[in-house]
Amino acid sequence: MKPLVFAIALALSAPLPALAQPAAPAAQAKPVASPAWVETSNRYAQILLQAQAPFQPEYASFFGIPGYDDQVADLGPDNAKRYREATAKAKAELQSKLQLERDPNVRQDLEIMIAAADENIEGSELNEKYLLPWSDAPQMVFNGMNGLLSDQTPAERRAKALDRLKRYVGLAPGSTAIATLAQQRYEEKLADGKLLQPTKLEVERAVGNVDTYVSGVRDLFAKYKIAGAEEALDAMGKQLKAYNEWTRSKVLPKARTDTRLPPELYAYQLKQYGIDIDPALLMRRAQLEFMETRAAMQQLAPLVAKSKGIAATDYRDVIKALKKDSIANDKLETYYRGIIDQIDPIIAREKIVDVPNRPMQMRLGSPAESAAQPAPHFLPAPLVGNTGQQGTFVLPLGNPDKDGKGKNYDDFNFDAVAWTLSAHEGRPGHELQFTAMVERGVSLARSMFAFNSVNVEGWALYAEAEMVPYEPLDGQLIALQFRLLRAARAMLDPSLNLGLTDRERARLVLEEDVGLSEPMARQELDRYTFNAPGQAGSYFYGYTRILELRMQTELALGKKFDRKAFNNFLLDQGLLPPDQLAKAVREQFVPAQQAKK
Repeated sequence: MKPLVFAIALALSAPLPALAQPAAPAAQAKPVASPAWVETSNRYAQILLQAQAPFQPEYASFFGIPGYDDQVADLGPDNAKRYREATAKAKAELQSKLQLERDPNVRQDLEIMIAAADENIEGSELNEKYLLPWSDAPQMVFNGMNGLLSDQTPAERRAKALDRLKRYVGLAPGSTAIATLAQQRYEEKLADGKLLQPTKLEVERAVGNVDTYVSGVRDLFAKYKIAGAEEALDAMGKQLKAYNEWTRSKVLPKARTDTRLPPELYAYQLKQYGIDIDPALLMRRAQLEFMETRAAMQQLAPLVAKSKGIAATDYRDVIKALKKDSIANDKLETYYRGIIDQIDPIIAREKIVDVPNRPMQMRLGSPAESAAQPAPHFLPAPLVGNTGQQGTFVLPLGNPDKDGKGKNYDDFNFDAVAWTLSAHEGRPGHELQFTAMVERGVSLARSMFAFNSVNVEGWALYAEAEMVPYEPLDGQLIALQFRLLRAARAMLDPSLNLGLTDRERARLVLEEDVGLSEPMARQELDRYTFNAPGQAGSYFYGYTRILELRMQTELALGKKFDRKAFNNFLLDQGLLPPDQLAKAVREQFVPAQQAKK
């Protein structure tokens, strides 16, 4: 189901020793009334949602779909086959609706949902064809509880957390422990020698993080004062640690060291994330961008050094010097909030895009969140039934290694970086994009089922670029550093998956040329090789598609081009893939602007 990719796609890549509370919003903005065609489209969307949600109810619950707060992932026998059958049945019903529907907007949404169903079925078939179904059950349990036990979730829904936990551990009537089901699904396919084992690195990461996940769930139940949970929490601890020992003794010795995916599966991964060009072409474009960005950084670095009194001129040394001026963990959230408070007035003054009249939310990540998603990321608010809840920019402090321990980052806790991260994860990036979808009444088809990383991450990188001219010099240098990272991603992810380079060479590029810390570089390499192969190129590719579209629009409109109107229009379209977004700009935005006097 499409929402499965949200957590990865919204990471820059997805709490403080004590969990930090987000600041209360100054005003709760409610969604506007949706047009009639959106209401019709959303009714049709329920056909696909209700078919797929029982297989991943945690994600359905997270995005506000009612009825799934006490449910857990379906890892029962033949779950993949049953998922495909349910999706195919929903697809057929959507096709019958398409034959009768005459509204062009609703027809487009039906086509989006039918294409999403086809893609979901294809992905399920490919995974079953090539991969052994091993699951990181401890992470699954933590993610499921973390999505429900959240300040974004109303208290009456958080009350369902104990019911969900009981299902995870087999204490609810008719349930079987998720760890037992996960072990069964792996073992029943083990005799098929053609199926690929999980990678050694991902299994090592999972084994090392189990204690962090168990503690993380306990912390959530304590924070939200969920009573009567001790029996279920104790059962969870025992079961997940037993699963971990089974993983260590039975799975890890068989795990593969070659992280490459079969070509057919990697091609699907690229398509799923919205990358619709040959990876060789993507790499060539990224190589050019890498060289040009690195040259721009080298030109800017001496100016930054002079302004900061740094005795260096090479951009690598200047970045190292900037990182030395680190911000203590207990002051980090306050510092970021200070930068965030400066961004909205700049956006308004420079007429970049419309923003909500309320502050965005940001907090530091817990140790368990950092293990599950060890990169800065954005947690969206519910897309369904939203009554004013806001998404949250989450900043992790470290990346646990294979033993569950690890170094802290130095990539996110110094002055200059806060501008870029806030623009990307906050405004005018992810926070604005997802808030706009809720508040402007974008259809579910164009939010949940049109979802593609190329749109989401392309917008966030474009948002960074929109802010760069108004940032201090050191902020501009770090903005270029992170643009360099996105070019490196688009080179290295395909190179690693196509066997054109190895992990050590890629590590050197990330640490020595891009200037990342060791734990940040490790998070990047894990992303390319097993956490989300194919996704990392979506930032650079999406950014270039928006730049191409903007240049075409500027040429078409000349002096009538209005940046703010263009950016608002992009947000109004939801998460359309690049070709459909370009079509909307050509056929709707450009004629409307040309007609203005």
